Parts: sequence; C-alpha cells; structure tokens
Amino acid sequence: MNNNQRVMLLIDADNVSADVIEQAVERVRAEHGVIHVRRAYCTAESALKHLKLFKSLSIRPIVNLSTGKNSTDIAMAVDAIDLVMAERPETVVVVSSDSDFAPLVLRLREKGCRVQGIGQEGKTGEDSKQVYDDFIDLPHRKARAPAKAADKSPAKRTSGRRKAAAPPAPALPEEVQRILDAMPELLHGDTLPLNSTAEKLRAAKLLTKSGSSTKLFKKHPDYFELAPEKQPNKVQYRAR
Repeated sequence: MNNNQRVMLLIDADNVSADVIEQAVERVRAEHGVIHVRRAYCTAESALKHLKLFKSLSIRPIVNLSTGKNSTDIAMAVDAIDLVMAERPETVVVVSSDSDFAPLVLRLREKGCRVQGIGQEGKTGEDSKQVYDDFIDLPHRKARAPAKAADKSPAKRTSGRRKAAAPPAPALPEEVQRILDAMPELLHGDTLPLNSTAEKLRAAKLLTKSGSSTKLFKKHPDYFELAPEKQPNKVQYRAR
C-alpha cells in the first residue's frame, strides 16, 4: 500500500452491477489506501437508482443526458484524459467489462499511468483483459430475497408440536471478530495479499510493530485460510 500515490477510480456504472461497484471500491482502498478521484459515469436513470450507493461510497456521479449506444463511454474517455492531464495520477482504475475502453487504456499508459481494470465476472473478454497492466474479475453477488410479510389471516390449528427454532449461530472469537472489523472485505470473500494486511492489523492494535500477520492468521485456522501452504502470501476468510 502506497498512500503517496495519486489514484483515480473511473466507473462505467451502466456496465457493472451495484455490488460489483461496492466491491471495486473496497478492493482499490485495500490495495492503495486512498482514492483521490471517484467518479461514476451513467445515465440519469442509473444515477437515481444508485444514488444511495454513490453517497455512501463518496462517488461523484457524472450524468450523461445524450442518447446513443456509446455516448456514456465517450463521455468517460474524454473526462479521463482531462483528469489525467490535471491531476497527474500514478494509477488509474477503470471499472468496466466493456472492450471499447482499450484505446483509452493505451492512451492513459502513454501519459505515464499504470492502468488497472476491474470487471464483472463472466462479462469481460480475455482479449480485453490483456490491454490492462492488471485486471480483476469480481463476482456479481445476487441481492438477498426480501423477507416475506407476516400472514395476517387467522391462525390455523396445527396438530403435533411446533418445530423448535434453530439455535443462534455461535459468536466468533473476539480476536477473529476484530480482524474482520479491521478488514471487512474478507467477509465478502475477497482474497487479500498478506503484505497489505499488516498495516490494518497494526492500526486495529492486533499486531505489534514487528508482529507477523501470518502468525496471527495461523492462530485461527478454522477461520482463515493461507495460501500457498509452504510460503503463504494470501489470506481468505473461511465462511462459517
């Protein structure tokens, strides 16, 4: 993690789902620490649909009122070049599964930027991924079904005993819960590089200055999986 680098996050909000946008922000923050520019390019309808999400993630929506198949993509590309010239970021992260951004990626690299891509799993072609310096596919997590409304009809008589309620899930060990509080992206199924976890664990007072994040995770093998086995460099939460 290098907080001295300027990082720019540009989101094609008409191309990826809301939960992928949320995952992308978490992933970029975990890797870079700070995101200096956060913009989402979309139609007015999408802006209203995602308004709560954009507010919670401090994303500035750039609304495109023009009609046409690629009008939002063109608006994002033009704005990207203007921003790079003005802000001089070291890293630009493009969130989209659209192959049309290949010329933009090449131009941003010519301007001295490292260009990362984030797309929705199953939507991005392999040829498109090769254009970026690094590309990550994020899964689309379906929204949970809303709880059914209570049945207001008169209660029906049932024979036999009532089915016993399921026991509550056991509480996590305190240290495990504190680790997840420090790195909530682990709860979302993300696999994190170990070298990016130490700083957050120290900030949460879970590690001393010379402490090892690897040893901390190894204390809880039922909850955290390290890989590869011999010389681990990644960690993932084992969902219970």
